[in-house]
Amino acid sequence: MRRIDVRLAVGLSVLTLVAGCGGQQGGAATDDTASEVTCEVTKETRVGIATGNATGVYYAVGNALAGQLSEATGGKLTGTAAETGASVQNVEQLVGGQYDVAFSLFDTAVNAVEGKSSFTAPQPVQALARIYDNYTQVVVRNNSGIKSVADMRGKRISTGSPKSGTEVIANRLLEAAGLDPAKDIRAQRLDLTKTVEGIKDGSVDGFFWSGGLPTGGLTDLFTTAGDTVTFIDLAPLLPKMAALSPGYQEGTIGRDVYKTAADTPTIVVPNVLLVRKDLDANVACAITRTVFEKRDALAQANPAAKGISLDRARRTLPVPLHRGADKALKDLGAN
Repeated sequence: MRRIDVRLAVGLSVLTLVAGCGGQQGGAATDDTASEVTCEVTKETRVGIATGNATGVYYAVGNALAGQLSEATGGKLTGTAAETGASVQNVEQLVGGQYDVAFSLFDTAVNAVEGKSSFTAPQPVQALARIYDNYTQVVVRNNSGIKSVADMRGKRISTGSPKSGTEVIANRLLEAAGLDPAKDIRAQRLDLTKTVEGIKDGSVDGFFWSGGLPTGGLTDLFTTAGDTVTFIDLAPLLPKMAALSPGYQEGTIGRDVYKTAADTPTIVVPNVLLVRKDLDANVACAITRTVFEKRDALAQANPAAKGISLDRARRTLPVPLHRGADKALKDLGAN
């Protein structure tokens, strides 16, 4: 059985080739919608999991999930997690067949199924579950003169990896603050590792990041250079953001998370796990069940996974639940 090499996923020609392979590229069969969902995986199957930046929470939790799948299915279902640019890229490569499961911010997932923003047409994706929440974390150097998002005019600002959910939120926050992301800032489209390096060496004035709490890259930054940076309060921009999507909600980054002087009001966005709508229902069911039954193990990889809850698992609309996930959540007693 072939293992996906993420390095091959560059260029239109490769994506076209992968799309032709459909669900088989990740090792997971396509679904027979007439069959009963038993949640039993009877054949050896490998799934590729699209995560995010190596120092982010998606990557940590995705690798932990990949490791738990084999144990949960008696070795029948195995997973391989890969570092990616995150949400938008994840959806594109999920639909292209390079991966079978993808982490995504909820607002990006909604755009995908509705064919809006970064997507020119509705994408054939469905949800396994709503999982933990992402916190929008906007950090600036103390000597940058930036006290609000509006103050970023003319500054060197990292808006996240290209085609990431962070980039989507960053651009929307800039627009909500009255700035044009393409003209009014000196945009640095960097992954989190390079962003933190830029903040430390002074080549970046500030950055946006959307991730669970705590995010490893930010823990490193505040541990080694906490006296040079500060968080930006995003509460004033919440009304405009909430008008764009109900997925944008009020949140707080507690002072204990990164050992800061005070709590920081921010904007929270749920995360969802996505699959193609034609993924084998028993595979989808087994993955969903593993996410919730092995939550404590996932939380050992990163505490953000403690936010995975059956109480909110079904809250994915307008992104529909995959029928395999629906079966798993029913069996687990999700409301």
